[in-house]
Amino acid sequence: MPRNIIDWLLPEDQPSVRYFTLKDLLDHPDDDPEVRATHESIAEKGWAAELLGAQNPMGFWESRKSLYSPKYTASNWRLIVLADLGLTNQNPQVRQTCELFLEEYSRSDGGFGRQTSHFCITGNLARTLVRCGYEDDPRVKSAFKWLADVQKKDGGWHCFDSKKGTLDCWEALSAFTALNKTRWTRQIKRSAERGAEFYLERSLYKEGTHRYEPWFRFHYPVHYYYDLLVGLDILTALDYGADSRLEPALNILKEKRRLDGTWILDAVHPDIGSGANYSLGDRATPFALEKTGEPSKWITLHALRVLKRVEE
Repeated sequence: MPRNIIDWLLPEDQPSVRYFTLKDLLDHPDDDPEVRATHESIAEKGWAAELLGAQNPMGFWESRKSLYSPKYTASNWRLIVLADLGLTNQNPQVRQTCELFLEEYSRSDGGFGRQTSHFCITGNLARTLVRCGYEDDPRVKSAFKWLADVQKKDGGWHCFDSKKGTLDCWEALSAFTALNKTRWTRQIKRSAERGAEFYLERSLYKEGTHRYEPWFRFHYPVHYYYDLLVGLDILTALDYGADSRLEPALNILKEKRRLDGTWILDAVHPDIGSGANYSLGDRATPFALEKTGEPSKWITLHALRVLKRVEE
């Protein structure tokens, strides 16, 4: 691991980056005093502190009427980012928002959604709520079963009516990575294996008749969009780092590395390319933690974590 890049990731001004660098790249244990102190500071300064500072005292962002809209500044998107940054329900502000979603988005068929269960919402919320400490909540357990139940015959998933899966719908597999394997049911294990095979068969990016350019650009936050770094992060977290079918995607990851050892934030969503058959118009406000076109600590952290898993 290049020491100059590690030193670049470790400053205390962004404790989330420092925390995951210590844990995931340098293998410091959870009970290490430095790790614990860094985790405690995530809510006090940096990106997470800024997000928490903009939260309404009632536990939402933007509007209490809609926890989902507007994209990408409402509560749904903020909570996902806070969980990514390492906050849990031990933080009272995060706990308040999690409780809002558990109360309002739990559906009778087992998933999560605004009116009915929806794949992307269920996958993102299941992952986020597990990271926030709700893995034992019956509504979260039910959501994992729902994700496995709606898997397509080809092993993929789709958020619209379709008999086939699409690489764009990665949220179920991502949720499975958040859940400790000791908690996996046989159904989840089988679903994860089938889902991983769906991605590996396609080398993580071979879908359709034309190359879809946004998948080759790295983003954060990703919301419900897919790119190669998302796929590599999920598949290596599921212990498929040694599978030779990852090599084309890994080569692209390595080619995108700058001479100084960093990766840049390529674009901010919505980054929608030709052939997507999908348009948001003016219904989305882009949101980012870092500047596009510049070296990104968050992207670099995740890219190095992928390469470390593969090497191990």
